Amino acid sequence: MPSVRRSGIVDVAVREVAWIRHDKVALLLVIVIPLIAFAILAATFSNAVIRDLRVDVVDQDRSKTSETFVQAISSAPGVTVARRSSDLNGAMHAVRSGEAIATVYIPENLERDIAGGRRPQVVVFFNKQFFTPGNVASSSLQAALSTAIADLPAEPRTATFTLGPLVVEQYVLTNPALNYVQFLLRAILPTVLHIVIAISAGYAVGSEFQSRNMREWLATAGDSMLIALVGKLAPYFGIFLVMMAVGLGIIHGIFEIPFRGDPVLVAAGACLLIIAYLSLGALLQLLVRNLALGLSLTGIICSPAFGFAGVGFPVLAMNIFSRAWGAMLPLRWYIQILFDQAARGVPAGDSAEPFMMLGGLAVIYFSLAWLRLRSVARHPRPKPIEAPQQDRPGRIGIVRAFIDEHRWIIRDRMAFGLIVMAPIVYGVFYPQPYLGQLIKDVPIAIVDDDSSDVSRTIIQAVNADEAVKVLLRPTTLAEAQAALARREVFGILGIPAGTERDILKGDQARLPAYVDSAYFLLYNRTLQGIQEGVGAVTADLAARSARSNGSLYRAALVQSSPVEILNQPLFNPTGGYGSYIVPAAFLLILQQTRLMGSASVAGMAYEQGGRSARRRRGTVSAVTGQSLAHLLLALPGLALFLIVLPRVYGFSASDRVLDLVVLAIPFILSVSLLGQFVGNWFKRGETAVLLFVAISLPSFFLVGVAWPLEAIPPMLRTASLILPSTFGIDGLVRVNQMGATLTDVWKDWMGLWVLTGVYAVLTIASSRIAAGWRVPDAR
Repeated sequence: MPSVRRSGIVDVAVREVAWIRHDKVALLLVIVIPLIAFAILAATFSNAVIRDLRVDVVDQDRSKTSETFVQAISSAPGVTVARRSSDLNGAMHAVRSGEAIATVYIPENLERDIAGGRRPQVVVFFNKQFFTPGNVASSSLQAALSTAIADLPAEPRTATFTLGPLVVEQYVLTNPALNYVQFLLRAILPTVLHIVIAISAGYAVGSEFQSRNMREWLATAGDSMLIALVGKLAPYFGIFLVMMAVGLGIIHGIFEIPFRGDPVLVAAGACLLIIAYLSLGALLQLLVRNLALGLSLTGIICSPAFGFAGVGFPVLAMNIFSRAWGAMLPLRWYIQILFDQAARGVPAGDSAEPFMMLGGLAVIYFSLAWLRLRSVARHPRPKPIEAPQQDRPGRIGIVRAFIDEHRWIIRDRMAFGLIVMAPIVYGVFYPQPYLGQLIKDVPIAIVDDDSSDVSRTIIQAVNADEAVKVLLRPTTLAEAQAALARREVFGILGIPAGTERDILKGDQARLPAYVDSAYFLLYNRTLQGIQEGVGAVTADLAARSARSNGSLYRAALVQSSPVEILNQPLFNPTGGYGSYIVPAAFLLILQQTRLMGSASVAGMAYEQGGRSARRRRGTVSAVTGQSLAHLLLALPGLALFLIVLPRVYGFSASDRVLDLVVLAIPFILSVSLLGQFVGNWFKRGETAVLLFVAISLPSFFLVGVAWPLEAIPPMLRTASLILPSTFGIDGLVRVNQMGATLTDVWKDWMGLWVLTGVYAVLTIASSRIAAGWRVPDAR
């Protein structure tokens, strides 16, 4: 009796599971890569609260009072005094070279000026180009200095009556400890996973056009396109649902972060996120019917999605394009659901809009993938026949290797797209969410229970600050809190009854400020606007409307605080978020695109020429020529990212072009040689894209720009030295954005040349070893 071919969703899923088990790259992609990324990120943020940032102190007074200030800084938990420079020149060198993140300048005659009532200035210079470490250091130093100033011996007060001050009492909502695990890691884990989800679906579908049999896939589904698509994606849905649970387990289990909202809603949102990105990855492959091109498009769409999700830089400060593009990304809506439920604990009904948007996108992308599969099935294309590469007899010299590599990259769509076109696309696309630079007009609510002239003055002053705008004037705190839960406002300022009376009596009038800290940048900006507005009213009341440049005004300030703390940001004085994130991200993009490009070329060489091609590419002259070809093709991207685009977008950029070139050459060569080394172990070109596209975010946080090196475990910090980005991003950002010289960053320069030499040796050795071994059949 002839056997009957079974067909259905289960059979398609079983076929897919069998393929995953036998394809080592697929197995690495769906299981190993996410777990490794999760482990690296969890270890990176294991110190959830940043401590012991290195600072420099320039004490020009050398008095008992100045030493008290230094001791207060030393005892602050967020910073540690690593240097005691004799002047500001030495301190600036320390900041530019990375030996310190901030410098405190204590002026000469500090003690004498305090005694004479001249209100001297203590200046805090902090590196604003390294955004998070710089801000943390600045806050810690201000708090330590404020404590030391408050402990100074009190001067005898005159009998003159003074009005009471206004004091803003901070009530930090959602994340009172300002825990970076709760804020940043909670968003990064699903961001990494969504890239892997889309790439995995693309690989599963795209492989049917290349190494597998699409006709067999459809036949297993009984020629039902719906069954074929659901059955193929079902195993990945199950795997990534488990991975999503692992991510939540890391946050709420290992780090013990409380979960405040509706777990069913978050679980449903996770399911929709997985469906949406599985469908999107499949759709892109079905549109182009080319595995390599489809994977590249998937990477271009998914890799920058974190910026459009509104975690680091809020959606309300983005331009129209970024808001529109972000609205089409399922990640944005899932992150909003996750933060609203897991972090903020708002009622489930307040998450209805993002849930409906996420569900709608999942339905749209799945429907489009299904319709496209039907079209592809009706109009199949024959598989392209790849002509094997002709083996060249004998060895090839440097010039021949250079010409061959250059021609290969120019002619091959995937290599050309990764090495040449990707920097151009990313250069235009990636910075879009951050071009607003500063957050302005953050909506807040003010509950005025005093209804006095003073309260009205406070409202006007707060509303005049550029950081915030008074959007709502509810009559009760409960109404304001409901608006906060609905994201209509991000902060609440209360003016209690009797505020004006307390001020007139000379007592402190306390104003409670409730600020949502789910998103740190919004939290800092909202609190800044409230404090600046209230501070302006306090200063005006203390001076009793005296001229700001007059003696009465200055005497009032001395009475309130005998020492002025001046906060001076360096290198990024306006605090622009784009000026901080984009230059470093550009360099990471250069690394990732060239790493994948050079590794892809090595994989394709084996695919077409076998072990003899690998052996031929592994000679000293061939490796040298290939590296020089990669360097030449990288020059336009380097010029674009380091010279042209910073000036187009208004970011700070150095005129030290020669220093940039001298530092960039070993950076590009080390990346090229790393790609050639790992590519020697690949059988196909697309393997590099599959395995490397998800490591961008973990490697970015190991550099020290976004997350301080002091907070990274020493073992992980040492392991990160194998990546050229660790030295390259640090050195090039310091030279281009901070005005450092090559002497300031000589350690980075030497580290890049060491990596270049090490990876050159490994490339040559691995090509001989891999050429002598039988490469496994699973790519």
